[in-house]
Amino acid sequence: MANETAVLGGGCFWCVEAVYQEIKGVTHVESGYTGGQVVNPTYDQVCSGTTGHAEVVVVTFDNEVISYRALLEIFFTIHDPTTLNRQGNDIGTQYRSVIYYQSPEQQETAKHVLAAMACVWDAPIVTQLMPAEIYYKAEDYHQNYFRQHPLQGYCAFVVAPKVAKLRKTFMDKVKT
Repeated sequence: MANETAVLGGGCFWCVEAVYQEIKGVTHVESGYTGGQVVNPTYDQVCSGTTGHAEVVVVTFDNEVISYRALLEIFFTIHDPTTLNRQGNDIGTQYRSVIYYQSPEQQETAKHVLAAMACVWDAPIVTQLMPAEIYYKAEDYHQNYFRQHPLQGYCAFVVAPKVAKLRKTFMDKVKT
């Protein structure tokens, strides 16, 4: 097994985490924060929009089962990369669309996927491509949030449709 990590921000981390937990070859998904200037920020601090952090997920995956490129193609399908600092009703820099690459190879792959996706969307893609920064794990109650609270309002109306879209669009990549 050749483990690799991807760090992705595509709005609320509950949505992104729930999607990647479904993917074959993904061995672990963790919600957290990166890209800001406050050391060990809390959820409330990040939500204030003053720390500079983005809500992200760290996706650990076996690149012999699923490629980084495939993970990015899923990323661009399950969120709107054309809205600056916003996903639906979630507004603020903490909800920005961002890829934090872990290596020059990931950076190159991300550049190619970004260019390919530019032809798919009607509006310009605003996803940032950034080098990895210091990452902070989110509080325990944010981990596995959708699995623990599938009937909670936000989960039922925002997260569940993204998971359903994943299952429909990428059936061959979903765990059984």
